Amino acid sequence: MVSVINSEWYKLRKSKVIFLLFVAPLIGLFIGLSGSFNAIGAMNEWYEKLVVMNSTYAILFLPLISGVLASVICRYEHQEGGWKQLLALPVTRGKVFLSKYLLLILLMLAMQLMYLVSIYLVGMIEGITDPFPMDIVWKSIFGGWVATLPLIALQLWVSIAFKSFAAPFAINVIFTLPTILVINSERFGPYYPWGQPFLMMNIGGSTEDVFFVPWDQILTVVGGSFLLFFIGGYLYFLKKAI
Repeated sequence: MVSVINSEWYKLRKSKVIFLLFVAPLIGLFIGLSGSFNAIGAMNEWYEKLVVMNSTYAILFLPLISGVLASVICRYEHQEGGWKQLLALPVTRGKVFLSKYLLLILLMLAMQLMYLVSIYLVGMIEGITDPFPMDIVWKSIFGGWVATLPLIALQLWVSIAFKSFAAPFAINVIFTLPTILVINSERFGPYYPWGQPFLMMNIGGSTEDVFFVPWDQILTVVGGSFLLFFIGGYLYFLKKAI
């Protein structure tokens, strides 16, 4: 399993797309330095920066970049009979799917940690003297990562199904762009998978729970969509004609 993951990492590293992981944290840094939202009246200045930075980062960059990585991780196999060459090796289809998925979620975790560094740099550059709310920030960072788990499973499934790089990316964009409208709906917002990264990174929720959204929402929406997308993609790949 480790050798398969190393192989997938080598292919991604050679594609240079890995530099996309730095794009979102850097843009978040610039947004944090240029944006302000004094109307929230936050007692801690860090909260204001988190609200401003999370709005763009969680709504757009988390789902979009995860989709690009999922498309690229299957790109080599879609070229010149790559799937047949890969599966001719002594490795099962299940391990191939799991290795691709595990590498994707680790890369997204790395991007979240770089975004955490961007948040801290914004405060240091602007001279924020309030105590750094580590508990709140970690909850936001980890919650956003957990919310991407079902999206990554779906994007990997779609990327395996379509040979074209543009097709899975277009599907991801189509469902990502309406997020800013859907999350404002009390009826549909809590159940929209592409809106979960923002909802779980939004510090306006309850601070007493593990995440900023209720546990029933995490279990039903995030957990339910993860099981649906992961199992669906896994079974599809096992039965896919190569």
